[in-house]
Amino acid sequence: MKSQVLVNSAEMRKKLSQIKLIILDVDGVLTDGRIYWLSDQGWTRSYHTQDGYGIRLMMRNGIQVAVFSGSDSLDIRERMKILNITHTYLGSEDKIKALEDVIQKTGLSPEQMLFIGDDLFDIPVLEKVGFSATVPHAPSAVKKRVDYVTEAPGGFGAVRELIEALRQVQGIGPYLD
Repeated sequence: MKSQVLVNSAEMRKKLSQIKLIILDVDGVLTDGRIYWLSDQGWTRSYHTQDGYGIRLMMRNGIQVAVFSGSDSLDIRERMKILNITHTYLGSEDKIKALEDVIQKTGLSPEQMLFIGDDLFDIPVLEKVGFSATVPHAPSAVKKRVDYVTEAPGGFGAVRELIEALRQVQGIGPYLD
Protein backbone atom coordinates (compact mmCIF):
# COMPACT_ATOMS: atom_id res chain seq x y z
CA MET A 1 0.00 0.00 0.00
CA LYS A 2 1.40 3.36 -1.05
CA SER A 3 0.27 5.09 2.16
CA GLN A 4 2.66 2.78 4.07
CA VAL A 5 5.48 4.20 1.95
CA LEU A 6 4.18 7.64 2.86
CA VAL A 7 4.38 7.06 6.61
CA ASN A 8 7.67 5.15 6.38
CA SER A 9 9.46 8.10 4.74
CA ALA A 10 11.21 10.25 7.36
CA GLU A 11 10.62 13.39 5.30
CA MET A 12 6.90 12.68 4.91
CA ARG A 13 6.51 11.75 8.59
CA LYS A 14 8.12 15.06 9.57
CA LYS A 15 5.77 17.04 7.31
CA LEU A 16 2.69 15.12 8.50
CA SER A 17 3.66 15.49 12.16
CA GLN A 18 3.28 19.28 11.85
CA ILE A 19 -0.23 19.27 10.34
CA LYS A 20 -2.93 21.04 12.38
CA LEU A 21 -5.41 21.79 9.57
CA ILE A 22 -6.58 19.79 6.56
CA ILE A 23 -7.85 21.68 3.50
CA LEU A 24 -10.03 19.76 1.05
CA ASP A 25 -11.22 20.44 -2.45
CA VAL A 26 -14.69 19.08 -3.25
CA ASP A 27 -15.15 18.14 -6.91
CA GLY A 28 -12.71 15.36 -7.79
CA VAL A 29 -11.43 14.96 -4.22
CA LEU A 30 -14.37 14.54 -1.84
CA THR A 31 -16.36 13.41 -4.88
CA ASP A 32 -15.48 11.55 -8.06
CA GLY A 33 -15.90 14.80 -9.99
CA ARG A 34 -19.23 13.93 -11.56
CA ILE A 35 -22.24 16.18 -11.03
CA TYR A 36 -25.79 14.87 -11.36
CA TRP A 37 -28.96 16.79 -12.18
CA LEU A 38 -32.11 15.64 -10.39
CA SER A 39 -35.16 17.41 -11.74
CA ASP A 40 -36.83 17.70 -8.34
CA GLN A 41 -33.65 18.62 -6.45
CA GLY A 42 -31.10 20.26 -8.73
CA TRP A 43 -27.37 19.50 -8.88
CA THR A 44 -25.94 16.85 -6.59
CA ARG A 45 -22.77 14.86 -6.00
CA SER A 46 -21.82 11.58 -4.36
CA TYR A 47 -19.63 11.58 -1.24
CA HIS A 48 -17.80 8.67 0.43
CA THR A 49 -18.94 7.94 4.00
CA GLN A 50 -15.47 6.83 5.09
CA ASP A 51 -14.07 10.23 4.11
CA GLY A 52 -16.80 11.84 6.21
CA TYR A 53 -16.08 9.68 9.25
CA GLY A 54 -12.35 10.33 8.94
CA ILE A 55 -12.97 14.08 8.79
CA ARG A 56 -15.11 13.94 11.94
CA LEU A 57 -12.51 11.81 13.72
CA MET A 58 -9.78 14.32 12.94
CA MET A 59 -11.87 17.25 14.15
CA ARG A 60 -12.70 15.43 17.41
CA ASN A 61 -8.96 15.09 17.92
CA GLY A 62 -8.10 18.74 17.39
CA ILE A 63 -7.22 18.78 13.70
CA GLN A 64 -9.17 21.55 11.98
CA VAL A 65 -10.71 21.08 8.54
CA ALA A 66 -11.40 23.60 5.78
CA VAL A 67 -13.01 23.23 2.37
CA PHE A 68 -12.05 25.31 -0.66
CA SER A 69 -14.17 24.74 -3.76
CA GLY A 70 -14.69 26.54 -7.04
CA SER A 71 -18.25 25.18 -6.92
CA ASP A 72 -21.07 26.45 -4.75
CA SER A 73 -24.32 24.54 -4.50
CA LEU A 74 -26.86 23.40 -1.94
CA ASP A 75 -25.54 19.82 -1.82
CA ILE A 76 -22.02 21.03 -0.94
CA ARG A 77 -23.36 23.40 1.70
CA GLU A 78 -25.47 20.64 3.22
CA ARG A 79 -22.54 18.19 3.31
CA MET A 80 -20.31 20.76 5.02
CA LYS A 81 -23.10 21.50 7.51
CA ILE A 82 -23.52 17.79 8.31
CA LEU A 83 -19.76 17.45 8.82
CA ASN A 84 -19.72 20.69 10.88
CA ILE A 85 -16.93 22.23 8.78
CA THR A 86 -16.89 25.92 9.63
CA HIS A 87 -14.00 27.00 7.38
CA THR A 88 -15.94 26.66 4.12
CA TYR A 89 -15.02 28.72 1.05
CA LEU A 90 -17.17 28.09 -2.01
CA GLY A 91 -17.65 29.57 -5.45
CA SER A 92 -14.20 30.90 -6.26
CA GLU A 93 -11.24 29.47 -8.14
CA ASP A 94 -8.98 31.95 -6.28
CA LYS A 95 -8.14 29.66 -3.40
CA ILE A 96 -5.19 31.79 -2.23
CA LYS A 97 -7.68 34.31 -0.79
CA ALA A 98 -9.33 31.48 1.13
CA LEU A 99 -5.93 30.29 2.37
CA GLU A 100 -5.02 33.79 3.54
CA ASP A 101 -8.34 34.05 5.40
CA VAL A 102 -7.83 30.67 7.12
CA ILE A 103 -4.30 31.69 8.15
CA GLN A 104 -5.66 34.91 9.63
CA LYS A 105 -8.58 33.19 11.43
CA THR A 106 -6.65 30.23 12.84
CA GLY A 107 -3.22 31.75 13.45
CA LEU A 108 -1.66 28.68 11.83
CA SER A 109 1.18 28.86 9.34
CA PRO A 110 0.91 27.28 5.87
CA GLU A 111 3.50 24.69 7.01
CA GLN A 112 0.90 23.40 9.49
CA MET A 113 -1.62 22.78 6.70
CA LEU A 114 -2.29 19.89 4.36
CA PHE A 115 -4.18 20.49 1.10
CA ILE A 116 -5.54 17.93 -1.33
CA GLY A 117 -6.67 19.36 -4.65
CA ASP A 118 -6.98 17.96 -8.15
CA ASP A 119 -6.95 20.72 -10.73
CA LEU A 120 -4.86 23.53 -12.14
CA PHE A 121 -6.40 26.30 -10.03
CA ASP A 122 -5.38 24.32 -6.91
CA ILE A 123 -1.67 24.66 -7.71
CA PRO A 124 -1.07 28.01 -5.93
CA VAL A 125 -2.31 26.56 -2.62
CA LEU A 126 -0.63 23.18 -3.20
CA GLU A 127 2.68 25.03 -3.51
CA LYS A 128 2.22 27.01 -0.27
CA VAL A 129 1.16 24.40 2.30
CA GLY A 130 3.33 22.12 4.41
CA PHE A 131 1.96 18.94 2.82
CA SER A 132 0.27 18.71 -0.57
CA ALA A 133 -1.56 15.84 -2.21
CA THR A 134 -3.67 15.01 -5.22
CA VAL A 135 -5.63 12.11 -6.69
CA PRO A 136 -4.66 9.75 -9.53
CA HIS A 137 -6.83 11.44 -12.18
CA ALA A 138 -5.28 14.90 -11.64
CA PRO A 139 -3.48 16.57 -14.56
CA SER A 140 0.26 15.90 -14.70
CA ALA A 141 0.98 19.58 -13.93
CA VAL A 142 -0.70 19.04 -10.55
CA LYS A 143 0.94 15.68 -9.87
CA LYS A 144 4.40 17.18 -10.45
CA ARG A 145 3.86 19.73 -7.68
CA VAL A 146 2.63 17.60 -4.79
CA ASP A 147 4.20 15.55 -2.03
CA TYR A 148 1.84 12.62 -2.55
CA VAL A 149 -0.60 11.13 -5.06
CA THR A 150 -3.22 8.94 -3.41
CA GLU A 151 -3.90 5.38 -4.53
CA ALA A 152 -7.64 5.85 -4.03
CA PRO A 153 -9.43 8.04 -6.54
CA GLY A 154 -11.38 11.12 -5.52
CA GLY A 155 -14.78 10.23 -4.12
CA PHE A 156 -13.62 6.71 -3.31
CA GLY A 157 -11.58 7.22 -0.14
CA ALA A 158 -8.70 9.46 -1.24
CA VAL A 159 -9.30 11.79 1.69
CA ARG A 160 -9.51 8.89 4.13
CA GLU A 161 -6.21 7.52 2.79
CA LEU A 162 -4.47 10.75 3.77
CA ILE A 163 -6.30 10.88 7.09
CA GLU A 164 -5.14 7.35 7.92
CA ALA A 165 -1.52 8.32 7.23
CA LEU A 166 -1.93 11.46 9.35
CA ARG A 167 -3.55 9.44 12.16
CA GLN A 168 -0.70 6.96 12.15
CA VAL A 169 2.02 9.61 12.22
CA GLN A 170 0.32 11.73 14.90
CA GLY A 171 -0.96 8.78 16.97
CA ILE A 172 -4.59 9.82 16.66
CA GLY A 173 -6.92 6.97 17.69
CA PRO A 174 -9.05 5.04 18.02
CA TYR A 175 -7.86 1.70 16.72
CA LEU A 176 -4.47 2.46 15.22
CA ASP A 177 -2.67 -0.31 13.33
